[in-house]
Amino acid sequence: MSTDITTRLSAIRQRIAQACHRCGRDPASIRLIGVSKTRDADEIIAAYRAGLVDFGENYAQELVAKAKLVADANIAPRWHFLGGLQTNKVRSLIPVVSGIQTVDRPSLIKELAKRATQPLEVFVEVNVGDEQQKAGCHPKEAADLCRQILEVPNLKLAGLMCVPPIANTAEATRPYFRSLREKRDELRAKLSISDSDTLSQLSMGMSADFEVAIEEGATTVRVGTDLFGPR
Repeated sequence: MSTDITTRLSAIRQRIAQACHRCGRDPASIRLIGVSKTRDADEIIAAYRAGLVDFGENYAQELVAKAKLVADANIAPRWHFLGGLQTNKVRSLIPVVSGIQTVDRPSLIKELAKRATQPLEVFVEVNVGDEQQKAGCHPKEAADLCRQILEVPNLKLAGLMCVPPIANTAEATRPYFRSLREKRDELRAKLSISDSDTLSQLSMGMSADFEVAIEEGATTVRVGTDLFGPR
C-alpha cells in the first residue's frame, strides 16, 4: 500500500509541475491536500511518510478520530476541514485543524470567532455554479462574509474555495475556476487588501481537474482518488 501511495504522490506532483510549467508558475507555490475521507489511518500515515503534509476531511467526527490515531503514530500532519460544517461541530474541530475551507454563512463565522483561541486559516466557500443542492455562499454574499472574517483577530482570511458543477471534461470546469479567481481579485480591490497573506489563495481543483484549476490560478488543490486509489 505504501509503495502505491508513494508512486501516486510522485505522479500527482509531476502533473502539478507540468501544469505550472504551462502557465509559468512555480510548483512550490501549490499546496496539495490529500483528501482522506473514508480512508483509514494507515493510508494517511503512508502518505505522510511519503512526503505529504496536508490532509483534508469532510466530516468533523471522522477528522477528530483520525487525528488521534495518527498522533499516536507520532506524526503531525496539517488537517484541513473541507465539508459542510455545522456550528455545533466547531468546538471539537478547533483544537485539531489548521484550516477550515467551507465558511459560508455569518452564524459559522460567529461560532468560529467564539471558539478560535489562536490564528485559524479560513476560506470563504463560494457556490460558483449556483447549485441549490451545494453548500457555499452566493458570489454576491462573499464580500460581506469576508468583511466579517476580517473583523475577527483569530481568523485569518486566506482566500476563496469552490466545488464546481460536475462536468464531463476537465476543460468544462475552467469557466468556474476563472470566475473564482476573478471574484478573489474583485474582493481584494473592493476591500482594499494589499498584503499577500490575506485573501490571496484559491482552493480549487480535485483529481479530475486540478491541472485546469492551476492554470486558472489555484494555490491549493484537493486530491483524493488519484492519491489513495478508488474507494
